[in-house]
Amino acid sequence: MPRIVYIDVNGERHECNVANGVSLMEGAIQNGIAGILAICGGSCACSTCHAYIDPAWTDKVGAPSPIEESTLELAYDRKPNSRLTCQVQVSDALDGLVVHVAQNDA
Repeated sequence: MPRIVYIDVNGERHECNVANGVSLMEGAIQNGIAGILAICGGSCACSTCHAYIDPAWTDKVGAPSPIEESTLELAYDRKPNSRLTCQVQVSDALDGLVVHVAQNDA
């Protein structure tokens, strides 16, 4: 099971085992990570699961889809490494991934 490192909105580091095939958002919710609100439930419609992928991992995670790009326009403080965690599926290739949770209640 891949280990995902979430850095929550308070700067706390959480190393979590997350099952393959679930989204980073689902993994965050299952592990009680502060700041992942996921108001739309993972349908890529609200940007309240916005996070920043650690720059060392952006190539491995890949680029957002056109639909995700459109939804990211709603995100507060969007950066080049912004992603919606509902759109990133966990796999063994992401073992060790570091995700910084954005301020999603702004």
